Amino acid sequence: MGIFSFFSKEKKETLDKGLAKTKQGVFSKLARAIAGKSKIDDDVLDNLEEVFVTSDVGVDTTLKILDRIQKRVARDKYVGMSELNDLLCEEITDMLAENGTDTADDFTVPQGKRPYVIMVVGVNGVGKTTTIGKLAYQFKKAGNKVVLGAADTFRAAAVEQLDIWGERVGVPVIKQKMGSDPASVAFDTVTSAKAHGADVVIIDTAGRLHNKKGLMDELTKIKNVMRRVLPDAPHEILLVLDGSTGQNAFEQARQFVAATEVNELAITKLDGTAKGGVVIGISDQFKIPVKYIGLGEGMEDLQVFRKDEFVRSLFGK
Repeated sequence: MGIFSFFSKEKKETLDKGLAKTKQGVFSKLARAIAGKSKIDDDVLDNLEEVFVTSDVGVDTTLKILDRIQKRVARDKYVGMSELNDLLCEEITDMLAENGTDTADDFTVPQGKRPYVIMVVGVNGVGKTTTIGKLAYQFKKAGNKVVLGAADTFRAAAVEQLDIWGERVGVPVIKQKMGSDPASVAFDTVTSAKAHGADVVIIDTAGRLHNKKGLMDELTKIKNVMRRVLPDAPHEILLVLDGSTGQNAFEQARQFVAATEVNELAITKLDGTAKGGVVIGISDQFKIPVKYIGLGEGMEDLQVFRKDEFVRSLFGK
């Protein structure tokens, strides 16, 4: 119990530190929005709308949050300003809960799914390879045998970067020469992982978006080839988004969701931005659970997303 409490406190500190810029921005805007007010009225709601939109929550999600708050105020008859933070926490957490349940706060492999295959997608520059390295570290730390697949064979530095992470974490990287068929790399990776009793396979893929049909065809081919080895692979198609890009992250999500069957999200670089509200908006708009958040450069700074802790860190007292 003592160890669990220690690590929970450590993760909370990392979360609070990682969201510090967003929290500072949100709270300064909230303070101005409610200055001189004693209750939540139309003026406060109008000001809250500006707070959320300028924090990159997005217009549609902002309107949904305001609607929930209005209904709550009408139901409870009177809600004072002192209760606003708690009200925001409760309503936003409940809204996020509608988009998927929390995953276990560790890096265990689901029962009956070994090797567990994660195909990682996302444009270049969002922290995709770094996220793969951090995932490999966390899964290995949890006692899993991990194999990486370098299926981004079109970008000169991609295989080299993944190799560096493999050495750093101490996990094997399956690769071929530049320009090789990505599906062939994925096939080799899953075949090797299965033969050697690996628990987790993480496949890197190309980050090109200039040709959606080409991207879709490539990702579909990778999936189909892996299924020759494991019929239910990939178990997870993880889209990595850069939280610091704000509304651009929404557009990337739209394109990748259209191109392939994304079922999990990882949002990175939240420590360097005041746009952490994008996590709320993207989770709400795409109805795809945010599974991981990146809160710093260290290998420990990739966390499993816990909606209660995230919202409380952002809006809590």
